[in-house]
Amino acid sequence: MNERLELLNILTSVCPGVDFEEETALVDDEILESLDLVTIVSEMMDTFDIELNVEDLLPENFNSVDSMMQLIEERK
Repeated sequence: MNERLELLNILTSVCPGVDFEEETALVDDEILESLDLVTIVSEMMDTFDIELNVEDLLPENFNSVDSMMQLIEERK
């Protein structure tokens, strides 16, 4: 499975019913709440074998699937 699909599976399991391909302000529009982000970060670290730190936890890194994919690529 490609990484984008894996990420979409993680996001959909945490927040079913959200069109993650279309949303570009997941954090800014409060679609993702803090507990959701904790779960997503944990799943991203496990699934993609990356380390994310406090400096990575910026809204702009989690507002869209594209920004999350960029973060994953940067941490590999």
